[in-house]
Amino acid sequence: MDAVVSISGAEPWSAAGAGARGRIGVIVVHGFTSNPVATRPLGQRLAAEGYTVEVPLLPGHGTHYRELGQTRYADWYAAVDHLVDHLGARCDEVVLVGHSVGGTISLDLASRRPDDVAAVAVINPPLLDRPGVLAKLAPLLQYVMPYVPREVAGMPSDDLARPDVEESAYTLVSAKAAQSLLNELPRIRGQLADVTQPLLVVRSPNDHTVHPDNALALLELTGSGDVRELVCERSYHLAQIDYDAPKVAQGIVDFLAEVTVGDAG
Repeated sequence: MDAVVSISGAEPWSAAGAGARGRIGVIVVHGFTSNPVATRPLGQRLAAEGYTVEVPLLPGHGTHYRELGQTRYADWYAAVDHLVDHLGARCDEVVLVGHSVGGTISLDLASRRPDDVAAVAVINPPLLDRPGVLAKLAPLLQYVMPYVPREVAGMPSDDLARPDVEESAYTLVSAKAAQSLLNELPRIRGQLADVTQPLLVVRSPNDHTVHPDNALALLELTGSGDVRELVCERSYHLAQIDYDAPKVAQGIVDFLAEVTVGDAG
């Protein structure tokens, strides 16, 4: 039985589309330890443009950090994979939009299911191995310190330039859940050449959670012949709810209008 959502605003959200754009399904995926507080505003903007939208709550999120400790990367991937099937059954095309680890999952899925994912937009996705002694010791430390403060894990709370916005993410991080992601990164990097769909990379040069080199690496490693870049100079890690939120939303709206069939003809 799924845990009850206990963080205000963390509930999953969806909207049926309208008109030609209603035949385009868009999944907006949040990041590790986060929840739809960070992705619903973007999903609502896309729904207002007529798209069919799903803003999922990934397993173990939106409840309590101990619930996250019972889940792994495979669980989060499976949840989004299921939504691709769900939207694919009633839409002409499915697009993935992911923030942070939600972006990593989106790229992973796009590389594995090229016929089912029409395009991808990612915002500051982690792809590179984390540097430092702590990251190297993480496989052992996960058994000694099952939960660590965000700052110790290199994940500042509310990594936003705007002081009036909060992410409502967990304050403690499950070391085992985090390690399950780190274990997958080499495989995912090796699959980036198989991401051949149109790709929008939204990146923040002043990201304190995911080093900006991650997005730059994606630009080099992707196999897509249609790569667009949107730089958010005024925002930190959560660009979609930071000062550049209008720019990010409009950039994704414009991207979808150009690469999907909903506006063709």
